[in-house]
Amino acid sequence: MTIAVLGAGMVGRAIALDLAKKYSVTSFDLSKENLLALQQRNSAVQTVTADLSRFDEYKKWLSPFDIVVTAVPGFMGYKTLETVIQAGKNVVDISFFPEDALQLDKLAKEKGVTAITDCGVAPGMSNFIIGRYNAAMKVKAFECYVGGLPKERKPPFQYKAPFSPVDVIQEYIRPARLVEKGNVVIKPALSERERIHFDKAGELEAFNTDGLRSLLFTMDHIPDMKEKTLRYPGHIDLIIALQQAGFFDTTPLVVNNTPVSPLDFTSRLLVNEWKLGEEEEEFTVMKVIIIGEDKMVEYDLYDEYDPVTKTSSMARTTGYTCTAAVNLITKGLFTGKGVFPPELIGDKEECFDFVLGYLKERNVIWKKS
Repeated sequence: MTIAVLGAGMVGRAIALDLAKKYSVTSFDLSKENLLALQQRNSAVQTVTADLSRFDEYKKWLSPFDIVVTAVPGFMGYKTLETVIQAGKNVVDISFFPEDALQLDKLAKEKGVTAITDCGVAPGMSNFIIGRYNAAMKVKAFECYVGGLPKERKPPFQYKAPFSPVDVIQEYIRPARLVEKGNVVIKPALSERERIHFDKAGELEAFNTDGLRSLLFTMDHIPDMKEKTLRYPGHIDLIIALQQAGFFDTTPLVVNNTPVSPLDFTSRLLVNEWKLGEEEEEFTVMKVIIIGEDKMVEYDLYDEYDPVTKTSSMARTTGYTCTAAVNLITKGLFTGKGVFPPELIGDKEECFDFVLGYLKERNVIWKKS
């Protein structure tokens, strides 16, 4: 079984290293630094320096492979997924692009392709969970709270990310879609802030973000659904100040006769400020609540940076959910053709249990209550 991983960032590397334990893996990325970091961890992983925006090259690049994992930045994720499907390759995607992946369902069926999308931690595991319980009971409400944070609260932002600042900022500015009393409502990102205490993470601040994604369409019978992002208290006040001052605007300003996008400028500044160090300690905290007519089910996750494998928690929780889905395909546990967000797979008990077990083997442990 041969697997191509498109993207060798922090999460893409974790995916490649995990899959390389059982399969022949080749990683594609434009960054030679990323590819070198990957090979230093496991020389058996083949690497290809490639500009992944060259979509016309995909058919040639991907022809030797059985399965593809797409771990590219969100702004190019939809086109990447579309091109991989067009090439006739089964694919698992974690690029979290803003477009609706279900629009590619017809193409995937025509090509006989299995495409599992949004397969990280959130979206991802949260979707697997609601899919499982939607099949088992009548769900009245779904709530998800999730955040990845550094252990050291370094001012002013108290935040580090394994993703590019552009993708994080998009989370802060994209309007949030929620479901209230059976209707989709749109609210500003960062709105409806609340403080929540977590046993190991302490007091965090939750706020609306556009995290429901495919659930808006696949679970539209559930009357109330929301997802909120978690940060240390104080972080969002700084973000709102930057937003109000125009730092996230996309309309270029002319500075010394040169057009400059405020968003591009801000992203460039925050690259170093928000960059998570390769061995920097951080954690992922998450709570998923499913409310039925006569019972409530809660799943909790607290996961930390692994000093043994030198893998960030966000890379572990996101990447290993993705590699679990790859194994669903390779083991023949899921064979559907088309585009499938995880909730359309989690409804199958065997698949759900496999994913939880796969994560537990890697010490990513979900606690049910």
